[in-house]
Amino acid sequence: MRTQQVLVFSVLLLADSMHFIFARLLLPRIPPTASAMYVLGIATVQVGLYALITRQLTWRAFRPHAWFYLSIGFLIAASTMLSYESITYIDPGTASLLGKTSTIFSLLFGILWLHDRLTPRRMAGAGLAMLGTFVIVFQPGDYLRFGSLLVIISSLMYALHTAIVKRSGGSIAFVEFFFFRLLSTTGFLFIFAGVRGVLVWPDWLTWLLMLVTASIDVVLSRALYYQTLRTMPMSIHAIILTLSPVVSVTLTLLIFGVAPTSQQLIGGAAV
Repeated sequence: MRTQQVLVFSVLLLADSMHFIFARLLLPRIPPTASAMYVLGIATVQVGLYALITRQLTWRAFRPHAWFYLSIGFLIAASTMLSYESITYIDPGTASLLGKTSTIFSLLFGILWLHDRLTPRRMAGAGLAMLGTFVIVFQPGDYLRFGSLLVIISSLMYALHTAIVKRSGGSIAFVEFFFFRLLSTTGFLFIFAGVRGVLVWPDWLTWLLMLVTASIDVVLSRALYYQTLRTMPMSIHAIILTLSPVVSVTLTLLIFGVAPTSQQLIGGAAV
């Protein structure tokens, strides 16, 4: 990769590794589905204001791609709700590690559906990263727990949305795509929160934490995620992102005092 790509991916890996940590920090303050809805809603407002100020948003652009936005909006909303709910049952480090089952799903979608082609060198790197992912994820007792199951289902849905975006979203102007992606996701999360009866009003400290979460975990992280997705095959993109749980486990240790197991360290080293 070029120096610029390495820098962009470094920032992306750091921001991506914070997802479950932010969810854990919000857990004592507000129900998970509600926090997910507010975080995505704040991000929608941020991106919407930027799009309006820079005149890169036209509401007419939604209609031609309505089914595309509704499809990915539902998948992301369900995935985000499940990932936030999973932190009720497992720690952020384990959740982030289990979340890399998305690499398996992404490789399958990329190779079988999008027809990605990998060179022998990339295949070798993918194999080593996959081996590390298997070592980390499939530990006795972990993946059978309810919280772990939520993460794996969430990862499958997110990988499917990524494949749809890679296949059908590349021709859409980026700012418009990003705004309507966020708007449709927030809409579905609002429905989910209403059905579950968790539409509560946060206090000001929770609003502040959600603002930070939205800025880093959604606006910064997902903007870099989709920009890099547009420049490389989905399979390679997924393999590089297997590094994010290694960062997440380190941050989980520093913030929550939850140390990785020897098996997680071996798998992380392979990745």
